[in-house]
Amino acid sequence: MAQSAEFVIVGAGSGGSALAYRLVEAGRDVLVIEHGGSDAGPFIQMPGALSYPMNMAIYDWGFASQPEPGLGGRRLATPRGKVLGGSSSVNGMVYVRGHARDFDHWEAMGAQGWGFADVLPYFKRMEHWHGGASEWRGASGPLHVTRGPRRNPLFDAFIAAGQQAGYPVSEDYNGARQEGFGPMEATIYKGRRWSAANAYLRPALKTGRLRIVRALARRVVFEGKRAVGVEVERKGRIEVIAAGREVVLAASSINTPKLLMLSGIGPADHLREHGIEVLADRAGVGENLQDHLEIYMQFAALKPITLYRYWNLFGKAWVGAQWLMSGTGLGASNQFEACGFIRSDAGIDYPDIQYHFLPIAVRYDGKAAAEGHGFQVHTGPMRSKSRGSVRLASSDPAVAPEIRFNYMSHPDDWAEFRKCIRLTREIFEQPAMAAHVKHEIQPGDAVQSDAEIDAFIREHAESAYHPCGTARMGAADDPGAVVDPEGRVIGVEGLRVADSSVFPRITNGNLNAPSIMVGEKVADHLLGRDPLARENLVPEGASNWQVTQR
Repeated sequence: MAQSAEFVIVGAGSGGSALAYRLVEAGRDVLVIEHGGSDAGPFIQMPGALSYPMNMAIYDWGFASQPEPGLGGRRLATPRGKVLGGSSSVNGMVYVRGHARDFDHWEAMGAQGWGFADVLPYFKRMEHWHGGASEWRGASGPLHVTRGPRRNPLFDAFIAAGQQAGYPVSEDYNGARQEGFGPMEATIYKGRRWSAANAYLRPALKTGRLRIVRALARRVVFEGKRAVGVEVERKGRIEVIAAGREVVLAASSINTPKLLMLSGIGPADHLREHGIEVLADRAGVGENLQDHLEIYMQFAALKPITLYRYWNLFGKAWVGAQWLMSGTGLGASNQFEACGFIRSDAGIDYPDIQYHFLPIAVRYDGKAAAEGHGFQVHTGPMRSKSRGSVRLASSDPAVAPEIRFNYMSHPDDWAEFRKCIRLTREIFEQPAMAAHVKHEIQPGDAVQSDAEIDAFIREHAESAYHPCGTARMGAADDPGAVVDPEGRVIGVEGLRVADSSVFPRITNGNLNAPSIMVGEKVADHLLGRDPLARENLVPEGASNWQVTQR
């Protein structure tokens, strides 16, 4: 036993960092195992540089899906943060709690105590919202949540076009009403990325009760059915870090199921295929994989007011220098400053399409800009019925797992995506945006029929990088559940999960906020505390949703 702690957490990402902070705050001794290194440096800390870290091997695990049949056999990148702060250090910094109905659905699926009234107080506890007093929002938490300045006129033009198309304006989609168009929120504070590392890990380290060990977690070590530590590889040596109380996996929805399976917890036949002794036969481990798939609808701009003017060596150098000297300017924003949440059809009771607006036409990885001045909106369905899996490719912990999303494998996905494209075109035809549109770059005016749209989706749809659900939470007697409503892995003792793996179903929007919330709530379960008191605020929605789409 190389080292020991009361609680050992695998993964210094969104859930693990929040969990570590709350345990340390309660006076507990905590050790976090993280394979990645420091998050210092401008590529991570400068919000405007967001396209870089997720494409740098030093910060990213480098995962990719298996060839996806529904997308013409393409392998899609699946970035996961390998660095302090985890994916919160490499993501787009967009802050979306999810819709209230998402969490009520979790509870209906067996995650008792995780309805919206239960999780709202945890969202409020974690937030330091800079939008003014609101009974819906937190004002003193460690996670700063801000809005961009929307100085570029295209942001407000996009919001106005949504209103002209007949949709509501939402002043706070994380508050009483998600549906509508309005300002987008981000984990950015004083011009810096406010990752889980900045919000949670650094304050926790200052107490002296948190240690971070840089190592590759290989498997959970058990005595009988009780987790007693984690086997790691560090500096070429294999060691065991002992846990006096419990082990918690917060290693991502890709690495958490991999570690469970390497530890003997998972589908028995699959484990035996790899020569792994079965400790707990849990069919749900690695199943239920979900993601948001999206397309970038791009438009050429009539006026040279987009960020393309900085899309050159001198422009990027100027933006970077301004940020380094003063922490201000374009580098201080992720440039996702306007958004929308709409319903795709009558009879759908809460939004199932999300928009991120960006005042430049560019790939997410920053590798190509389209045709000079332009802008784009990222859009896709929020609740795909397709489900995939994470499976072991080898019993060697150094080998990446096999990831199969099965994107577009459900026929409803195609109908929903077609609606996304057609509804988006209608929004950009409104006067507020039409004044800025020269022409549609992609899909392009020639793409009109169902078959043409489907071919475009097959070739161009990309992951929004929101994988989740691979160790889903449910009732202890649910054969498909992996953890119970307190985060405990079913079938063993002393082991929990506290990351997006536990989501029964993907939430409406980006996943960083609900992943952090999971860490916050599991901390109270670990400490044996009564959950925070339920808050029965009633969210607003469309009163006529049964009969109208907007």
